Amino acid sequence: MVILAETSLLGKKLKIKTFPFKNKVCYNCFRGYMELVKSHWDKNDIPEFQKYLLSLGKGREKGEWEKRIVGTSLPCIAVPSKTVDNIVKEIAKGNFLEFVDLWPWDNFTNTTIVGKLICKIKDFEVMKKYLLKYSQKADNWASIDALKIKTKNKNGYFEFAKTLCSNPHTFSRRLGIIMLFKNLDEKQMPETFEIMDSFEKESEYYVNMALAWLFCECFIKQRGKTLEYLKTNKLSKFVINKGISKCRDSYRVSKEDKELLLRYKK
Repeated sequence: MVILAETSLLGKKLKIKTFPFKNKVCYNCFRGYMELVKSHWDKNDIPEFQKYLLSLGKGREKGEWEKRIVGTSLPCIAVPSKTVDNIVKEIAKGNFLEFVDLWPWDNFTNTTIVGKLICKIKDFEVMKKYLLKYSQKADNWASIDALKIKTKNKNGYFEFAKTLCSNPHTFSRRLGIIMLFKNLDEKQMPETFEIMDSFEKESEYYVNMALAWLFCECFIKQRGKTLEYLKTNKLSKFVINKGISKCRDSYRVSKEDKELLLRYKK
């Protein structure tokens, strides 16, 4: 069955055909439907893939809004997040690592797709190499925060996060902090606090905001240890005050603790 539909491509109306095949995401994108489950990807597939993404975007106005929110230097085409997740799911059924190795980076949606696919690599040692390159290429917070890194190698995960925290690239450091934030371990709290203190002179906004979120999560999950840390912490005025503010905004923090935290504002 072929279904006629209309979509918007950078402000222009186009008539396209969709092919609802079972277990496939197919799209008639100027030259035919786009098959995403591939055993082989090469550079000749990328122009068609970019046209495919453009056909799924929400138009120029939405793209400009997305660009302002994300703060990227890349073009934004406003492909819905659920659509992006479906694309990732389909590519991952095939030889997705070949797709990643092409590093399509023409727009913000590309970066999200590449990042989500990297997180599907099962070998954590291999994943780390791709994550490092990805974080060094990223120029915005959303490309980092969209990553969902899963591994059973907890020590390897923590050590990699530590390495990223000392990386000269802004969004590599943000990734390291986000990794700590998402996997706090009671046994690693002393070292986590040491890592936080190492950012005493951090000047990058998106790194400091991640630190504030990390502080908030530490307080919620390790209240006693975090209160002790507050007595000697080396966090900047911005980070500690922003972190306390996030705690006070959280429904996971009691009214009494919200008042208690005010004593530690700088």
